[in-house]
Amino acid sequence: MARIEDVLPLATELERSYPVHVRGRLKFRVGQIVYVAFSRDESVMGFAFPREERAALVESDPRRFSMPSVSDLRFNWVHANLPVLDPTEARELVVDAWRMVVPQKLTRAYDLTHPEGPG
Repeated sequence: MARIEDVLPLATELERSYPVHVRGRLKFRVGQIVYVAFSRDESVMGFAFPREERAALVESDPRRFSMPSVSDLRFNWVHANLPVLDPTEARELVVDAWRMVVPQKLTRAYDLTHPEGPG
């Protein structure tokens, strides 16, 4: 069972990532781009994900993943039910979302310093 505490240290240490609070919700940004956001009750984690692949992800396990609200469908975004994820999987989703919004040189540097992955 993943909790917000499982991903906070990781999201905070990722290069160029910083936390913001918007309307009572914790979000992580790189520049002005939000790549991870949590619901107010911290049970849902929204994260950047390739738009063309999200339907397949949601269909693969609708208990764990869901589509964003209609107003957010225009974004590369998916929701995850945090209590259903394991902590390692939640951290992997955060790193993959971060990879979508940073230059490739930063992802390569991360891979060199974290060859075992985010878990």
